[in-house]
This record gives sequence, structure tokens and C-alpha cells, in this order.
Amino acid sequence: MGIRGRKRRLEIEAEYWRLLQSGVGTVEACKLVGVGRKTGYRWRAENGGLPPERVAEPVHSGRYLSLLERKRIATLREHGLGVRKIAARLDRSPSTVSRELRRNTLDHDRGIYAADLAHHRSRKRGSRPHRPKLQNDAALRAEVQAKLHLEWSPEQIAAHLRVLWPDQPERHLCHETIYRALYQGAKGVLSRTLTKKLRTGRSLRRRRRSSSARAPRFQTPAVLIHDRPAVVDQRDRVGDWEGDLVVGRGNRSAVATLVDRRSRLLRLIPLPGGHDSARVRDAITAAMQTLPEAARLTLTWDQGIEMARHHELAPLFSDGIYFAYPASPWQRGTNENTNGLLRQYLPEGTDLSVHTLDELRLIEDRPNNRPRKTLGWRTPADVFTAALTA
Repeated sequence: MGIRGRKRRLEIEAEYWRLLQSGVGTVEACKLVGVGRKTGYRWRAENGGLPPERVAEPVHSGRYLSLLERKRIATLREHGLGVRKIAARLDRSPSTVSRELRRNTLDHDRGIYAADLAHHRSRKRGSRPHRPKLQNDAALRAEVQAKLHLEWSPEQIAAHLRVLWPDQPERHLCHETIYRALYQGAKGVLSRTLTKKLRTGRSLRRRRRSSSARAPRFQTPAVLIHDRPAVVDQRDRVGDWEGDLVVGRGNRSAVATLVDRRSRLLRLIPLPGGHDSARVRDAITAAMQTLPEAARLTLTWDQGIEMARHHELAPLFSDGIYFAYPASPWQRGTNENTNGLLRQYLPEGTDLSVHTLDELRLIEDRPNNRPRKTLGWRTPADVFTAALTA
């Protein structure tokens, strides 16, 4: 059996690179191996002018063979080892090795396997563009567009598709696929104008960083929430507070909010002069000093820059100050939910510095004296007072 189809191109390309490395020019090398100049220039452009064996190895999933593994396959194959023995040496499935040799052997009669060129071809095949499902399936695309016009979220649409076509998995999408189709705006898929139908209405997608890649925001290291005493999670005592800022128009004004985890008691702290770290420190200190020491055990906050002076607030709380992980609002769920309720009285896009201390007291009295189901229909004020008295 001779060389078949595309397999032969690997051997020609290998000869082309050998000629270049020996000092032959590109045009002359193309003539010698029997390809056009454009083909030679393309091979050079694909590798940045470097031979395949010198192209840097990219970081990829462990499910794919690496260049080192392909070189080991070539070496073991030259020593006469069979597919199963090679697979055992690499800790790979025999079918993986068999498929690799079948695809990338240059001459099946002589068993020539070039690891470098095989790896190069594999990377090239892996990067080829794929037509997305939404581009190939007009009915699927129409269904997704219809639900977006109804302001359904991509996650809701993804669940709906599984209910609509339970026996057609080729029409099932994950929500991330829909988001990408919207924001990439590829021709024949979804129009980027539909991003206005999303809850955020954001026309561009924000780039996200992992929490580990985020630079430290405080000069004094923060103590993260996983080091917080376990008793805080039980909600068995008062004095464990969660805090944050409710921000006004243009981020120019703010009110600090503190919520007790056990009783859900709310304290509103005015910040009329601004919400830099010094003013936030002074305002929280003034508010907390009105409470007995037994009601000042811990404080949990997000990693906002307004808490840069957290070490100066630490003496107020006997069990310490702790910080949630970046982009993890659920770790301070009590405070986040309360801030959402407060928007009824402190609307977004307004100047919050106009609210006086007396006005904020009237606002906080409403949720503090409202019966709560989670408290057995008692009020936060009653639960907080009873716990301190006990």
C-alpha cells in the first residue's frame, strides 16, 4: 500500500523544512519538492518562520496528545513496540495510539511516523473553524431569537430547548453558547442588537478575572471568610454583622449598611462627605460604639477599597473582621438581600448624601419593626433586644 491522500503532504513538508535548514532559499526549496511558492510561504507563515519542532508548545487540555508524547510514540515505534505496549508506557488508551498512527503515518508500507509534523497537523486541525449549531439550524435560531425578544435569559432558553425538543439533543444548547453567539455577532447567527433584551442590556461583555489573579487591595492583609469562626454560620447569636455600601448616582454618594445575621437587624450609616476608607472607618466606629461589646463580635464585608483601613476597625469586633471572596455576593447573602429591599427607599441613580441621620433612622425602623417569617413572625428589633437581654 502506497502513500495516500493528505499523508503524502507531511513527507513533502518535512523535506521542504530540511532544505530550508540546509540553507536553500524558499523559492528553490518549493521547486525541489514540487509545490508552489504560495504553499511554501503559507507553511512558513503558519509556524512564524520556524520549523514545526521549534514552534512553542501551547498549553492545552490533557486529553490531547502533546508533542513530547508524540515523540515518545515515534521512538517506541522505531524500537518495534506494538500499539498496546506503547499505550501502556504513555498511560493512554490503545485506541488513542492506534488512531494517532493511522492518521499521521507518512508511509504505511515502511511505517514512517514523524512526530513533529504530526503534532503540527493536529494543532492545525484543532483550530479549524466550526459552523455553530445556530448557524446551521434555522428553526433553532428562530426559537432562540423569539425567546430573547420576550426577554428570556439564555439559561431559561437553554432549559426550554430541552423541554421543547427532548429527543433531539443536536438542538440542545448551553447558556454560554447563546451568550457567545450574542456577543460575538457572527454573520448568520444572532444579531448583537438582541443584547438589549438581556437583563443587563450590556452591549459588550466584561472580561472576568479569576479571584486568584486579582491584585491585593489592602496594605494590611485581609482575613478571608473561610477563617471566620464556624459559630457565625449557625446564626445562634447576635453580634455577627454583614456590611456593604449602597451607592448613589455616579458612585458619588453612598450609605453604609450593617445587618445582624441572627436577628436581621439593620443599621444605616450616613456618609455625607464621601465614602473613602477614612470616612467609612470613622462612620462605622461612631455607629458601633453605641452598641454593647456583646453585640460587636464579627464583621463580614466584601473586598471594596472603602475597607482599606479595616485593621483600624478591628478592635471594635472581638472575634475579628472577615472578607468574602471576590465576586461572591452569596457569602454575604443577608446583607445583599437587605440592600435590595432598601432600594425602595434609597433608589438607584439618586443622590444619597441628602438623607440626614434622622431620615435614615426612619427608613431602618421600617424593616426592623416588620414581622419576618424567618424569625417566626417576630421583628428583628424584638429578636435583637431579647438576645442581648438574655
